[in-house]
Amino acid sequence: MKIYNTLTDKLEDFKSLKDHEVTMYHCGPTVYNFVHIGNLRSYILADILRRTFEYSDFKVTQVINITDIGHLTSDEDSGDDKMVKGLKREGLPISIDGLKQLADKYSQAFVKDLEAINIKKPDYMPRATEYLEKEIELIQKLEDKGFAYKLDDGIYFDTNKLPDYGKLGGLTPINESESRVDTSGKKSPRDFVLWKLSPDDHLGFPSPWGNGFPGWHIECSAMSRELLGQPFDIHTGGVDHVPVHHNNEIAQSEAAYGSTLANYWIHNEFVNLSGAKMSKSEGNILTLKALEEEGFSPLTYRYFLLLSHYRSPTNFTWEALEAAQNALNRLKKLTSALPEGGIVNVPYKNQFKEKLENDFNTPQALAVIWTMLKDKAISSEDKLATIKDFDKVLGLGL
Repeated sequence: MKIYNTLTDKLEDFKSLKDHEVTMYHCGPTVYNFVHIGNLRSYILADILRRTFEYSDFKVTQVINITDIGHLTSDEDSGDDKMVKGLKREGLPISIDGLKQLADKYSQAFVKDLEAINIKKPDYMPRATEYLEKEIELIQKLEDKGFAYKLDDGIYFDTNKLPDYGKLGGLTPINESESRVDTSGKKSPRDFVLWKLSPDDHLGFPSPWGNGFPGWHIECSAMSRELLGQPFDIHTGGVDHVPVHHNNEIAQSEAAYGSTLANYWIHNEFVNLSGAKMSKSEGNILTLKALEEEGFSPLTYRYFLLLSHYRSPTNFTWEALEAAQNALNRLKKLTSALPEGGIVNVPYKNQFKEKLENDFNTPQALAVIWTMLKDKAISSEDKLATIKDFDKVLGLGL
């Protein structure tokens, strides 16, 4: 198995911490709105990873978290909290009960989208609010080790205390004299919030530092460590998480506990709409429901994504989606005409595995199916058995 590791910026042979077991953490959604089809690419990648490892007889433990508090509209430490923004949009009370109501609504919608697109349910789907005690404990450990300091609006991580901060994605050290003017009082523009104090006494959770919310980054560090241990094998997310969120996760986890957070970091590229990254804040999005309203099945979108390697940006157009639907319908039609009673063709299975185990190359894996269907030397019965076997990974309902 070869994996492109963002941490080392190269293709590596995968070696799990335990023989034929793999632990994976995937950054989940902030549940203040519906996820869009660009977000779903991260969870398709997570699902393909899981299915590929299971296909190769690994025992997989998989976590997709739910961020139900503490994510500001900026990946930095400015702007409104996304959840509070959602409360205002929907006319819900700005209270803990309102937050729970909002989180329940959009968590359920997220799970329905995962089911529709045939993503296997993860072993754990923790919410940030369920791990407040562990999040506070982690911040206290950082304080004890001298990595945290207090400002009027919260507790911050001191990135200058960590010599290798920014190692994910090869971020260069910041030149403070050339950086933007920072009026926040932070020691460095790269310092980030661990606990954000609430300006409203009625909103937030109690902590040793006052009423407030955990920082977005601290949530993932606490949940991943609690459920998977530290280190664990694989951490994934969108490429936009590399410069801020994932570097901050690494910094606080490794500073607190003195060990690697995750051995392999895998990031998917964007799905672009009209040439630009999909973004809720910009209103440049499409949901799975919108595709269904235009007559496309969720599995058509899954097939559409599998046609591109996860590390390549893909441009969404209705024409491209229609081509994917035509191809998937043709594949289903050909498959449905094949008789039962065959066995899996080993040479084609080996080709299929080879493509997947080379950094999860789904376009080439799909090509193996089409090549096999044209191969007159393979019986119809064996073709069906082999396609069904391949669909354990592809998840296309064949």
